[in-house]
Amino acid sequence: MLVIGREIGEVIMIGDDIRLMVVETRDGVVRFGVDAPREVPVHRAEVYKRIKGGEPSNKRKP
Repeated sequence: MLVIGREIGEVIMIGDDIRLMVVETRDGVVRFGVDAPREVPVHRAEVYKRIKGGEPSNKRKP
């Protein structure tokens, strides 16, 4: 795993077209902005696991 230190407003590039920007840090929480092509899915890890594992969503359907 590559560990990179960044400050607010600084960007990490993944390949040529995915940008991660540090937007905010507060109380041990880091908020990122993700800029990626529409065809690249971007999910939080817990959502990705649910999608891949086929677990039902907690949301009720109308």
